[in-house]
Amino acid sequence: MGDQIQFIVEKLNQEPFRKNYNLISFDSLESLQLLQLLSDVLGEIDPKHAVDIREELPEQTAKRMLHLLGILKYKPPGTVSDLSAFRQGLVTGSKAVIHPVLHWLLQRTNELRTRAYLARFLVKLEVPAEFLQDDTVADFNKQYEELMEAFKNLHKEHEQLKISGLSTAEIRRDISAMEEEKNQLAKRVERLKKRVETVQNHQRMLEIARQLRLEKEREESLAQQKQEQKSQLFHAEQRLQRAQVQLKEMQHVVADSKPESLMKKLEEEINFNSYLVTEKIPGEVESKKTSVYYLEKVVAEPAMTQADLTALQSELDEVNAQMNQLIEKRMITYEPTDSKFSMYRQQASIISRKKEAKAEELQAAKEEMSSLEKLREQKSSQAHGLEGSEVLTEDEFKQYVSKLRSKNTFYKKKRLEIAEITAEYGILQRTEELLRQRHEAIQQQLQAIEEKKGISGYSYTQEELERVSAVKSEMDEVKGQTLDNMSEMVKKLNAMVTEKKASLAPVIKELRQLRQNCQELTQERDEKKIQYDSCVAGLETNRSALEQEVKGLLEESAQEESNYRYINCMKRNLEIQLQRAKEEMKAYMSPDPQERRRAVREQYTRIILDQENLGKKLRDKQKVVRESHGSNMKQMKMWQDFEQLMECKRDCFLKQQNQAAIGQIIQEGGKDRLVL
Repeated sequence: MGDQIQFIVEKLNQEPFRKNYNLISFDSLESLQLLQLLSDVLGEIDPKHAVDIREELPEQTAKRMLHLLGILKYKPPGTVSDLSAFRQGLVTGSKAVIHPVLHWLLQRTNELRTRAYLARFLVKLEVPAEFLQDDTVADFNKQYEELMEAFKNLHKEHEQLKISGLSTAEIRRDISAMEEEKNQLAKRVERLKKRVETVQNHQRMLEIARQLRLEKEREESLAQQKQEQKSQLFHAEQRLQRAQVQLKEMQHVVADSKPESLMKKLEEEINFNSYLVTEKIPGEVESKKTSVYYLEKVVAEPAMTQADLTALQSELDEVNAQMNQLIEKRMITYEPTDSKFSMYRQQASIISRKKEAKAEELQAAKEEMSSLEKLREQKSSQAHGLEGSEVLTEDEFKQYVSKLRSKNTFYKKKRLEIAEITAEYGILQRTEELLRQRHEAIQQQLQAIEEKKGISGYSYTQEELERVSAVKSEMDEVKGQTLDNMSEMVKKLNAMVTEKKASLAPVIKELRQLRQNCQELTQERDEKKIQYDSCVAGLETNRSALEQEVKGLLEESAQEESNYRYINCMKRNLEIQLQRAKEEMKAYMSPDPQERRRAVREQYTRIILDQENLGKKLRDKQKVVRESHGSNMKQMKMWQDFEQLMECKRDCFLKQQNQAAIGQIIQEGGKDRLVL
């Protein structure tokens, strides 16, 4: 069910829905929202169903959805009673009904969209039989069925063309290119025909050329067959070499080993494998399961904010502090018997860690050995492919050096012979050049004589016929030699194969015995493995049941512990409040005035009295201010008028002083003019 919801959420978050749901928000949807979501998905399949369900009655919504689901061939699980429950759940918006429908629809959206499109034209209208008695209605019904069949055929052709992937433009381009190439080839053939028709005996020459082409094709096919047989021989030699190497390895293992050593190796391997199966691999599997569980838990939770991370960090710090306190308490209450057990525990943990480290080293060494073995086989196959051989021993290397020295002397002799032949080749080449010049001169004289006699081209035709006949005879000889060589090679190959079979017969016999022993051991191992698997399955079942029980008890214990802490905190708060109330009553009822004065009630009473006195004083002050407000305002107005009057007098005095200074300056200026 969780995988189903996960798939639905992933599909709804993609195009074209883009709902931005997560597992929690999707699971918290109400029935009306689920029905609207189902209607949206059906509307994506068939646009006619993209409606708002709030604008129609619940019965109409259910009828519309059931009709479309019937067209899409959705089969609800269960019997007839379950079908009625399905209809009721679809009306009420039940999650148990809508989730499977959404999962089925989102799995095959494209297919259902095509089916809904075809249903618009292929769902046949049922006409009552009494209406079909009318000829007009019967004719229309027949035309309707014919059009339906025509639509089916057209749709099939359309789908086939879509699958084929061929477009008309590409086909036209290919046809035009092929026609252009055809025209070019036709023009070339015409030009060649015109050139050949001018040559004498061109029909015979064409026939000879055709025969030559056929013989060349036959020669190529024979060469290809020869190459294939060479490759088959090479592969057979490779298989033989590999079989010989395996035989040597098996003989070496059999020669160097005894039954006791083989049994010891098998016991060591069985112990190692049993350790891996019983201790190492289950621990790794359990750790992987735990990590996967925590990862799934993290994925299922909603996105965390910085505040959530801060709260988790603080909670983690508190848990670490509690752990440290518990460790300190344990160290305080440490006993000698516990020290002995702890020493043994430490030794056991050290041994187990060393054992795990050695097992990992052994596993890595085995993997490295297998990789090196594969690399060695690869290198040996490459060496065989390059026509190489195995690594030589000391005696073989000495023989190889002596052969190399003899070949070196032989090479020097042949090199001297090649130098002599090269010198002679230079002389012969010069002689050939002189003879070619004489031949050209004689040929020119012969052509001149033929032109005089009226038989030009006779000598050229004669030479060509002789040359073609000579080439044909040489090719026949080569073919005969090739066939003889191939038959001899086939005989040699058959003889070599027979010889190898005879030499490998005892080896194959020994190998069969070893295979039989291997099969018996494998059968015994399989039986032991079946017993082990059944035992492991039973233990695993018991372990899982115990784990579930322990997990439930741990959760119950954690819940009870949290309840206990909460109740303990509430109890402590109530005790503190009760203690404060007792102290207050004691202070209030005490005959000592000093003690009573320290009571909270007395303190608040004094504060209330002080505040009441302060309020009374402020009210008296407010009353005095109200009574003297009118006279004070009138006096303030008079002072403001007096201030304006004094400012006006000051301005007039300043103006009068400025005018007197200006008149004095003018009089002094007039006196100066008179003196001048």
